[in-house]
Amino acid sequence: MSENIKILLVDDEADIALALSLGLESNGFSVDTFTSSITALANFKSDFYKLALLDIKIPEMDGIELYKKIRDKDKKIKVCFVSAYDVDYHTVKEYSTCIIKKPITLEDLLKRINTELERNLD
Repeated sequence: MSENIKILLVDDEADIALALSLGLESNGFSVDTFTSSITALANFKSDFYKLALLDIKIPEMDGIELYKKIRDKDKKIKVCFVSAYDVDYHTVKEYSTCIIKKPITLEDLLKRINTELERNLD
């Protein structure tokens, strides 16, 4: 399923972004990785990505704000929020039911991503 699927990955921790990106690419995904939400938004391409993995707590513009700006450009993209911190799930679920808690194994990440990609967009 992952063949040619494009993922936008935004995480301000460069080592985590690299590890996730390499793991996803080794499983056939094409990943554009950014450590800045501002840069990610500036380089965002509508109707290009199937899924965005957005760190919630990121400097400059948090993941929820980035989500809103991405949604203005692309209504079809699926989004999973990623966080190592406790988050207000009620608030986050307003935007996406896909919330991934770090740390996560590659196997579990792939399961979550594939589940989200198979889900119909509401």
